[in-house]
Amino acid sequence: MSVAVAVVHGEIPEVFVAEDMDVLHWVLALRWVARADPSSMSPGTRDALREDLLAEQWADAVVTYMDHIGTVVDVYAQHDFYTEARIGMGPQELQFTPLFRDDPGS
Repeated sequence: MSVAVAVVHGEIPEVFVAEDMDVLHWVLALRWVARADPSSMSPGTRDALREDLLAEQWADAVVTYMDHIGTVVDVYAQHDFYTEARIGMGPQELQFTPLFRDDPGS
């Protein structure tokens, strides 16, 4: 199972996790972009963000906002997500890890 992850770097980094990129764009738009202070931006930027959000152009709003604040968001489209159900496979998976391989030089 994999998830999409975004890391917004700032004084306190923010991490957003979603089931895929489409949902991640929506989460970033709603939880990051839409919470921005409109008085901190030009009317043109504010209007462009509002237009993108109302048109559900989530990714466009995120890009516009990144440009506005000069922040890059690290996005990982497919990041492994582990659940407790995978723990049961641990003993079987161990035998295939480098630590448990015989040293070919011996």
